[in-house]
Amino acid sequence: MGALLMLALPLSADNWDVTGDGEVTAADITAVYDKLLTNDTTYPESAYDVNGDGSITAADITAIYDVLLNGFPITSTEYTVNGVTFVMVNVEGGTFTMGANGGDAEASENEYPAHQVKVGSFAIGQTEVTQELWKAVMGYNYSGHEGSLQLPVEYVSWEMCNLFISKLNQMTGKNFRLPTEAEWEFAARGGNKSKNYLYAGSNNIDDVAWYDANSNEESHEVATKAPNELGLYDMSGNVWEWCIDWYGEYSADSQTNPTGPESGAEKVMRGGSWYSSSKKCRITKRFKAGSGFGDDDIGFRLAM
Repeated sequence: MGALLMLALPLSADNWDVTGDGEVTAADITAVYDKLLTNDTTYPESAYDVNGDGSITAADITAIYDVLLNGFPITSTEYTVNGVTFVMVNVEGGTFTMGANGGDAEASENEYPAHQVKVGSFAIGQTEVTQELWKAVMGYNYSGHEGSLQLPVEYVSWEMCNLFISKLNQMTGKNFRLPTEAEWEFAARGGNKSKNYLYAGSNNIDDVAWYDANSNEESHEVATKAPNELGLYDMSGNVWEWCIDWYGEYSADSQTNPTGPESGAEKVMRGGSWYSSSKKCRITKRFKAGSGFGDDDIGFRLAM
């Protein structure tokens, strides 16, 4: 327990930072203890009410312990466009090893070298963009697979995705975009809550993905498999997902918020699809295509 209490996490919400020093540590627990034992007034009264229930009790200490044990809770925001609601999950920034490790026998050459990457906080779609959301924004459904508007939109090129995003931003006044490749991989891995799975949310692909062995050669409604550690669905399988980056080979150098080469011939896609083998649904798998290319197993996910 002593080692646990030494853990310091980057501040994501003021609630747990009782002392106001910018991080959550054992000092915040001590401050609440002092308040309960001696009615200490070192910090503002509201600072001690960690869980926001209007009183200062042992539950506030428990709330800090929970953050130290499990990291900050996952939060999300709902948006509605023309009656269609979609969810963006907030992802706390962090540092991770991007790319395949030497023990992955299925890794391709372009997944190496593994390198340290730091990403800032961002938000990413809880699901792939659905046919329903595409239709709400664009006024028509552009997909090869039909039967439910909860299927992911597909046959969309990188260029078409950005036309959709431009119109969505006009309608909402927000700044949606495609995720960077680094953001995509960090989120697929589970962010700061990562358990280092091979696929997004599990080492058993059937738990989390629609792929060639179980898809019956068609896409499936989003969020019908288990989510990953951040509550994100279908980051392995269902449809490939465009990233904003031009494709480029990895460097061994550490990077902060990389966005890929300044120019190129092809854009990055990640995640695999209903048509893909399990090998192509691994978190580190990279694929590429021209920005005008579309197919019935290519879709996208929003970021902001």
